[in-house]
Amino acid sequence: MPNDNTPILIGTGLTVQKEKDAQKAKSPMALLAEAATRAITDAALDKAHIDTVAGIRFVTDSPEGRNLPFGKYNNIALSVARHLGIEPGQSLIAATGGNSPQMMINELAERIANGDVGTAMLVGGEGLGSIMRALGQGVDHTNTPGWNDEVDGPREEIGVEKDGCSPVERRHMLYYPVNYYPIFENALRHHLGRDMPTHMHKLGELMQPFTEIAAQNEYSWFPVARSAEEIATVSDDNRLVGYPYPKYMNSVIRVDQASAVILTSVGKAREMGIDESKWVYLHGCAEANDIWNPIERPELHRSHAMNGMAKLALTMADWAVDDIDYFDLYSCFPVAVEVACREMGIDENDPRPFTVTGGLPYFGGAGNAYTLMSVALMAQKLRANPGSKGFCNGNGWFLTKHSLGLYSTTPFEGAWQRQAPSVLQGQIDAMDKLPFVDEANGAGTIESYTVAHVAGKDADGIIIGRLESGERFCAHMTKEGGQIDRLMAEDGIGMTGTLAVNDGKLNIFTPDN
Repeated sequence: MPNDNTPILIGTGLTVQKEKDAQKAKSPMALLAEAATRAITDAALDKAHIDTVAGIRFVTDSPEGRNLPFGKYNNIALSVARHLGIEPGQSLIAATGGNSPQMMINELAERIANGDVGTAMLVGGEGLGSIMRALGQGVDHTNTPGWNDEVDGPREEIGVEKDGCSPVERRHMLYYPVNYYPIFENALRHHLGRDMPTHMHKLGELMQPFTEIAAQNEYSWFPVARSAEEIATVSDDNRLVGYPYPKYMNSVIRVDQASAVILTSVGKAREMGIDESKWVYLHGCAEANDIWNPIERPELHRSHAMNGMAKLALTMADWAVDDIDYFDLYSCFPVAVEVACREMGIDENDPRPFTVTGGLPYFGGAGNAYTLMSVALMAQKLRANPGSKGFCNGNGWFLTKHSLGLYSTTPFEGAWQRQAPSVLQGQIDAMDKLPFVDEANGAGTIESYTVAHVAGKDADGIIIGRLESGERFCAHMTKEGGQIDRLMAEDGIGMTGTLAVNDGKLNIFTPDN
């Protein structure tokens, strides 16, 4: 018999919008309200019992999206609550990052166990698809009801909100995930000793099952099953984005999707008459940040936070990886899946599917909120298969911020208590960081790289490497002599050259003859 204060998930709701006419499209807030209504209905809950609401930031709340004219909400959870006629006593908002939904679930679960929250609703999604479509069609939603909302009321911020990399990384175009994740991929490929054709074949095989699951999911943005060869082969429809990744290996963020979950305690659920068939227990959880700036990480193919987090959550649940029935591994890019497998003790050839949604490139990468959708769908899958076990992880910035939740309909026995996140975080913060330079001059060696392909612009080689002194640098490949194409024709890792700073304060790498 679980304790009365044990936290449980009791309601889930999801929705997707594919309306092409920007005049007819629902606002991002309306999508969240629809998902929240579905979660309330799913739990058969009187919405008056919800005393706490929490929200996930939209892309329009991030530095690169703040200039967009609509889709802006200062307290999205409170906006949705008031839209539904709920006036909660507490409202929380999560920091930017794909780790945020699971992090918020962990936070709410602890507050429920401590008696600080009775019943909570967490909402999140993304409306960038309709926002960009409206801008493209010349539709101005600035003053359309629901497309912007500024509300007064309680608002507590949870998590770390700051730039995802150092100024020198930003200056060299490494502020964009489509540029940094391919650098991690090439570092991992080199660590594994693979040539590029072999590695690309492996990536196609890794991601192909994701597309099959996306094709069967009613909420998927791209419900299309693709072959491993189609995913891995560059074509007119599958152009290069950041070498070695073609389009079909990149998360898609221009989507209209939303999700909501409702949490409470066992005791409260009994008081409210919530059917036990709806109860899903959070058996284990953890979160941690890796060394914040990727340029300071001694190994570009590792995540010590993922490793420690998995051990902590599995110990809390008293589970082993082999006990898991269903996974949803965060899949913004293939390397996120590969690193999760390696750090969390999962064989990449494991026959168990690595997703319940279809993954961010195919199901849809709803900004910061994807993991909320994976948790909602995981809960539905576990309810349909009582006693089974589920594993959901989230990832923010550049393999930087991580969260993990282990779920089952099997009751959690004993006192529910998570280890303070500061314990694991303290261990990671104490790790040695690699020194780096702002301006790189002299001899250096390429440690990893990518070639960025931005529509309408020339390809650009972006490099992470080491000076002879051992300090890290980031740089652009010289545009002279076809050297950028060379990075895609042969393995650039280990290439030596000379660095100099140009007039634009960019470090330029010129290979030796």
